[in-house]
Amino acid sequence: MDTEYELVLLVKNEVFVFRIPPLSTASRGHRAADWNLQTPDWVGRLRLVSISNRLEIRLEDKTTGNLYAKAPISEIGGVEFEQVTDSSRYFVIRLKNDNGQTAFVGIGFADRGDSFDLNVSVQDHFKSLKKSEEITKAENDVTPSLDLGFKEGQTITVNIGKKSTASSSSGQQPKPKSDNNGIVPFLPPPPSSSGRIRKSQPN
Repeated sequence: MDTEYELVLLVKNEVFVFRIPPLSTASRGHRAADWNLQTPDWVGRLRLVSISNRLEIRLEDKTTGNLYAKAPISEIGGVEFEQVTDSSRYFVIRLKNDNGQTAFVGIGFADRGDSFDLNVSVQDHFKSLKKSEEITKAENDVTPSLDLGFKEGQTITVNIGKKSTASSSSGQQPKPKSDNNGIVPFLPPPPSSSGRIRKSQPN
């Protein structure tokens, strides 16, 4: 099993958590004005953590560091993490426990700079992830794998040496060429003792 490493991207020592009303189908988004902003339901610490390629918001006790809830974020612009329509200091996140149960809550900060830091850190994570994927894809396109295997129906011809064009397919030696319609002329008789060639007499 591969070891997963956690990287803490952001820590905010005070975050407010609110119960929020369900979003109506006719609504255009969540509004912080619909929450009871004067009395948050929980106050604690927020940590934004990267686990390999995953991103997670963790809500923890400020004193003990015990986990209160966590909210995984898999993409930008989804329902897991979205900003409200009427304020830059508040967000809606989707909590999810180890059993797969989910619940939507609102979170916010007293300082607008803290909400800005959270928003930018989430976006930077996914920008970095996208850039890494593009680099990997470009490297794979530049160095394609070499396929040395034969395709279906493909053959290869190998020429060893050079065959004589005069050889027949049966392997027999070629017959001497004749200038007399295929008849091989007789050889001249051996010379006589006098050294002259004896001519044959006509019949």
